[in-house]
Amino acid sequence: MRTYDFRLVSYPLRLYSGKDALENLPAEVKRNRTRRAFIVCGRTVARGTPLIARIRAILGAACAGVFDEMEKESPLEAILRARDAAREAQADLLIAVGAGSVIQGTRVVAILLAEKRPVEELITQYPEHGPAISPRLLEPKLPIINVLTAATSAQNRAGSAVKSATLDHRMEFFDPKTRPVAVFWDADALLTAPPALARDTGAAVLWRAVMNLGATGMNPLVEGDRLQAFRLARDAVARLGDATDAGPRIDLCAAAFLQNRDADEGGTMFERHWAGRVIYAFAAALFNLHPHVSQGAANTALSSTVIRRLGARNLPEMARIAEALGAWDGSEPPAEAPDRAADAVEDLFGDMGMPTRVGALNVSKDSVERMLDHALKNFNADPKREFVREREFLREVLLAAW
Repeated sequence: MRTYDFRLVSYPLRLYSGKDALENLPAEVKRNRTRRAFIVCGRTVARGTPLIARIRAILGAACAGVFDEMEKESPLEAILRARDAAREAQADLLIAVGAGSVIQGTRVVAILLAEKRPVEELITQYPEHGPAISPRLLEPKLPIINVLTAATSAQNRAGSAVKSATLDHRMEFFDPKTRPVAVFWDADALLTAPPALARDTGAAVLWRAVMNLGATGMNPLVEGDRLQAFRLARDAVARLGDATDAGPRIDLCAAAFLQNRDADEGGTMFERHWAGRVIYAFAAALFNLHPHVSQGAANTALSSTVIRRLGARNLPEMARIAEALGAWDGSEPPAEAPDRAADAVEDLFGDMGMPTRVGALNVSKDSVERMLDHALKNFNADPKREFVREREFLREVLLAAW
């Protein structure tokens, strides 16, 4: 059923897509009244592709420097080095070139350049009792431009999760002022990502699209965005085999963009159904603790087990997911919906060549307790701290996914 009571929040953004989209970079630098653009990226993009050299040539004298050592899952140490380099370069604009880790890391660079408090006071707080608290970060931030090399929902959001060597969970930052002023889906930039990376990021986008289909009360705008995001992602992952065709990669960028837009239009991540929330929290812990595991692989490896174990808590949502995947027609008993949805999800990702069990990821069960610690402190999945009361059950679910 549709709901017609909702709120829409819109943010200013310019988006450039297609062949030679990056030629618009100088205009964006000028539009934002900046003169010293500082690039943040990873080693592979900087040293294994011509992309950074191309961007530097396009920017010319407006390029103030490059930090090319941002790492997977944005470790705080790398972010601090990037902050110091940007400060030394007297940057007045940041350009993130990459996918999720680089884009999230660059947001935190902007925060740490501006805020004067210790890092520990800027992150989401988890009191022993009560919901998580996200502090308000009030200082003005440098404008950010995001140049994507792979599809990611990080492209135009305001939250960032950072890997910490000292905490039992990720550092979570949230600041609406770190939303980008511009996003680029340049065809050649997206083709710098190896096919395996494009597949993994595509799986992550498709996974979220599938989970979002479980919603039982979407408003008309959210419904349109989610149906289109699913269609784009489903069709794009089947066409990723051609490493010379940027079309499916741009379609995946568009799907991820629509997923973010539906949140601004009143949609709730996974409509708060338990299976989606728990998969999200487990997966974040899995790929954060095990650098060889991608986000897409973590999502797909956990999905079918968690849906089977937790789907009964949200039968209407599981029935909608199964129906969207062609595994449910409404005539079966509702109690069968989780198994039908789990089978369909397992087939969908298995046909992509993605793992459907954690055991396929070369991850030891010895990390289960650390994964649980991380999963129990994930603001997006569990802002009200409901997971804490079910730690023992969630451990059983996690172990079953092997």
